[in-house]
Amino acid sequence: MEITRVYSISLGCPKNRVDTERMLSCFGPGLTPCETPEEADVVLINTCGFIGPAVDESVQAVLDAAQAIEGLTPRPVLAVTGCLVSRYREDLAKELPEVDLWLTTREVESWPERIAKALGRPMRIPAPGERVLSTGPSYAYLKVAEGCDHACAFCTIPSIRGPLASRPADQLVDEARRMLDSGVSELVLIAQDLTAYGHDLGHKDALPRLLERLAALDGLKWLRPMYLYPAGLTPSLLDCIRDMGRPILPYFDVPLQHSHPDILSAMGRPFARDPRLVIDRIRERFPNAALRTSLIVGYPGETDEHFAALTDFVRQARFMHLGVFGYCDEEGTASFELPGKVKQQLIDERREELMRIQARISEELLMDFEDTTQDVLVDAPHEEWPGLHVGRCWFQAPEADGVTYISGPNVEPGAMVSALINEAKTYDLVALT
Repeated sequence: MEITRVYSISLGCPKNRVDTERMLSCFGPGLTPCETPEEADVVLINTCGFIGPAVDESVQAVLDAAQAIEGLTPRPVLAVTGCLVSRYREDLAKELPEVDLWLTTREVESWPERIAKALGRPMRIPAPGERVLSTGPSYAYLKVAEGCDHACAFCTIPSIRGPLASRPADQLVDEARRMLDSGVSELVLIAQDLTAYGHDLGHKDALPRLLERLAALDGLKWLRPMYLYPAGLTPSLLDCIRDMGRPILPYFDVPLQHSHPDILSAMGRPFARDPRLVIDRIRERFPNAALRTSLIVGYPGETDEHFAALTDFVRQARFMHLGVFGYCDEEGTASFELPGKVKQQLIDERREELMRIQARISEELLMDFEDTTQDVLVDAPHEEWPGLHVGRCWFQAPEADGVTYISGPNVEPGAMVSALINEAKTYDLVALT
């Protein structure tokens, strides 16, 4: 068995992480993860290129790696993959000749062959869905589709990742079964728009059918759908989720982006009339649902009146989890050409105001869980405090929401334990078994 030492970085979203995990499986049982680039045979950097700050972070990661391996003999193969490459490969190749391989997201299937050629040794072709999990023993992501058919004015994803391409359900079920057999308890379903799954294959009911098959798998305790576009959360889909029940969690990640119809229309959003309708639709069927959304402030043309309406909306909707992003002007998007650009200082002020509002809401909602007993899925030991672990309740998604700090007997990574919530913080909980 030939050992291949690999130093890998996965930046950006969980969809990128899945690509990295699949790439790592190509090295087979000889894969040996490294802590630093200098130790590696292959340095693999999977980049994000969605918005300017992500581009800057990705470029810096590449520069740091290139500097770390400069002058080494033998020199590791430096392979850079992902959305940054899909967006800027030609320019990057000119500016960074020290990179050996530039691999776009649309070339995923050829990544092993090209790395093998640069490395000078063969690599295996993994079975569909085969991955080296990097999320620990408690949860794993299941990417059900690639790309997106929406045309949101601010978004670069369709130009980077291409149109919607759903994966076959049989392949997804096999992949899910493999991950559950490895011991994980939670599967997190991800796509650019999960509700569109199967539409490109002509199957409008593909998502409910997939959920039903996944929910029946042995060992699955939590099934968490993420990235649910508001227009796709139809009454029939919500009824199906309600009727299926656990292990599907009543957790709804619905990226609304704004609340005012003027801004939603300018964004080209598919649910531009009144986002309250979809919130009411969910809560009518799931009174205790955990709702998460993301909002953009400072979109071109956003006035004080538009923002005031948005703050009122956040106060009334009382999301359990909220992400607020300042608008980034991205060349190549429709919004780049729009007039009425908002100054960066005002964008920052609006974001801070919304987060202050949300902090109060989050603390109030989490206080309702004090002195209750909850199932907690334990993710990992705390990095600084011996005996303390980091876990999550059902209403806390991994890498997106707050966490539950937990200690006591039988608390170990991968375990699901019953615990008493004894303290609520602004975004996190503290629990004891």
